[in-house]
Amino acid sequence: MKFIIKHEIDGRMRICTLQRRMTCTEADILQYHLEKISSVTSIRIQERSQSVVIYYSGKRDDIISALEKFSYGEAHVPEDYLRNSGRQLNRQYRDKLLTHILRKCVNRLFLPYQLRAVMAVLKSIKYIRLGLQVLMSGKIEVPVLDATAIGVSMIRGDFKTAGSIMFLLGIGEILEEWTHKKSVDDLARSMALNVSSVWLCKDDDDVLVPASEVQEGDIVRVYMGNVIPFDGMVTGGEAMVNQASLTGEAMPVRRAKGSSVYAGTVVEEGELTVRVKETSGGSKFEKIVTMIEETEKLKSSLESKAEHLADKLVPYTLAGTVLVWLLTRNVTKALAVLMVDFSCALKLAMPISVLSAMREAGGHRITVKGGKYLEAMAEADTVIFDKTGTLTKATPVVSDVISFNGSEPDELLRVAACLEEHFPHSMAKAVVDAAKEKNLDHEGLHSEVEYIVAHGISSAVDGRKAVIGSHHFIFDDEHCTVAEEYRSRFENLPPECSHLYMAIEGKLAAVICIHDPLREEVAGVIAELKELGIKKVVMMTGDSERTARDIAKKAGVDEYYSEVLPEDKARFVEVEKAAGSKVVMIGDGINDSPALSAADVGVAISDGAEIAREIADVTIAADDLRELVVLKKLSNSLMERIQKNYKSIVGINGSLILLGVLGVIQPTTSALMHNASTLAISLKSMNDLL
Repeated sequence: MKFIIKHEIDGRMRICTLQRRMTCTEADILQYHLEKISSVTSIRIQERSQSVVIYYSGKRDDIISALEKFSYGEAHVPEDYLRNSGRQLNRQYRDKLLTHILRKCVNRLFLPYQLRAVMAVLKSIKYIRLGLQVLMSGKIEVPVLDATAIGVSMIRGDFKTAGSIMFLLGIGEILEEWTHKKSVDDLARSMALNVSSVWLCKDDDDVLVPASEVQEGDIVRVYMGNVIPFDGMVTGGEAMVNQASLTGEAMPVRRAKGSSVYAGTVVEEGELTVRVKETSGGSKFEKIVTMIEETEKLKSSLESKAEHLADKLVPYTLAGTVLVWLLTRNVTKALAVLMVDFSCALKLAMPISVLSAMREAGGHRITVKGGKYLEAMAEADTVIFDKTGTLTKATPVVSDVISFNGSEPDELLRVAACLEEHFPHSMAKAVVDAAKEKNLDHEGLHSEVEYIVAHGISSAVDGRKAVIGSHHFIFDDEHCTVAEEYRSRFENLPPECSHLYMAIEGKLAAVICIHDPLREEVAGVIAELKELGIKKVVMMTGDSERTARDIAKKAGVDEYYSEVLPEDKARFVEVEKAAGSKVVMIGDGINDSPALSAADVGVAISDGAEIAREIADVTIAADDLRELVVLKKLSNSLMERIQKNYKSIVGINGSLILLGVLGVIQPTTSALMHNASTLAISLKSMNDLL
């Protein structure tokens, strides 16, 4: 690619590409190519001016070399990246807004007044017709007020005022639609399906392959707790599937042979084999967009109250107009009330505030599935943390494998990895990774795997029943025993580790010691959450009392509970809610799903189990819990902004009505100042909160 360096300083370079024009697609291709360079920290591309600003931390020559070698024709970019970039959407609405403003300026400068009057009459038909439709349906809402203001101006022959009102309403509609669509698309992209590998059924065996290699007609196996990666038809097995991502309905539905299943839904219980019908991920994205646009989850209660209040204020505005006319017999003063209403600002500024906050959260790698969860987060006073993979690091490691049946530790690790490989949890991943590091082949070693909700896995290895899980599952539920000669070894397990127990044919075979260090930021995060209004922090874990006590002390939580079951977590959430608390639950595993669903705000860690992410209301990146503090600050700031917007709207519009009634300003000025203040508040609401 040919380019000119326009300006540069250390770590920053601005270039201009030498091409006739740059399309949005070409800009996305170049963006993707530059993002792949490890030394590049951020990029800004303006396709109209063909300007590219590159921030980097490595060598300048590496950037220059990469740009020189770049070719649009040779660049390979994922289809989903181009389809969902959002660049075309932004350009479309920028053009629409600019065209709207330029048309107004050109008409004002070059068209005679009589022609502008005719155009105003024609444009008014849309608003008046909508107002009449609302009125005919038995309602008195904002469109009635808009139609009345425009209609009265027309009757008085004040086409200039009518045109100004319609111009400002048009800008408001464009800005609202733009912000809404952009926020929805940003949110949908962050929720879009992201499956890197799947279990492909091949030659009577399951093989883990990249999702990109799967073709239509292939058969894949989906285990409990995993997301269904493609649209398809069930060819075997039976499962309860959570389809909330597509239907909004949280109750799982039964799927068996002959049933259709869809990408992005999650297997809650059982397992399925699915014949792939469609491998494209675009349908998933489109379904999410549709769901978000239609669901009430987007609306916080304050946002809904604002809309209802806006509609309720319309009759009072109309009544005020009539009352002023009756008292003063002055049409101009009466119109001053009609031209200024509270409802436009309420209906425009509040949704923009919420959607902009959701967009801003996405910039911090926080996915919020609805505005009401930001409101609930602002009101929250109790936070419950799962331990493993949440308070502790997301990548625990196996520190030791202790044999309790005379077998070699590597052989026991191989069996454990075989059982754990199908279930996406941090401890399971630690076992699988440890086996991989030692090159222990474990494919096809077992028969069908069953995940037991009470925190464990059951299968058969070489015809013998094998179970793996927590102390409670192995000894209380499965009633396994420890051979007498290993009793002393069992009683002296290393206390600093978490323990995963594996038994074969009812006898303890191995204890896998997993070092799961506390995240460095945990104590600071908990302290900051308390400063931001959280009164109680609780830790709940299936680990032993000894391990839980040690982690709780280091983390600085107020309460902790050890050896708890999934239903215990959910029950605790319900008890706290019944006591009047607003509860936030944070977890990453399949076992956290009931509690995540029960909480006022369920927060899932991004690399945890798919079902946890699906059920959760908010998803944060796995590498830093400080994002919880960002989420809390963002939520608090959003509520403050909404309250400030209320005060501004009441203050500004109340003052304009008073000035109009006193005759200080004319209706035209009132309308202009009212609409200008509405847009100013709305535009300010689009600014970042943090």
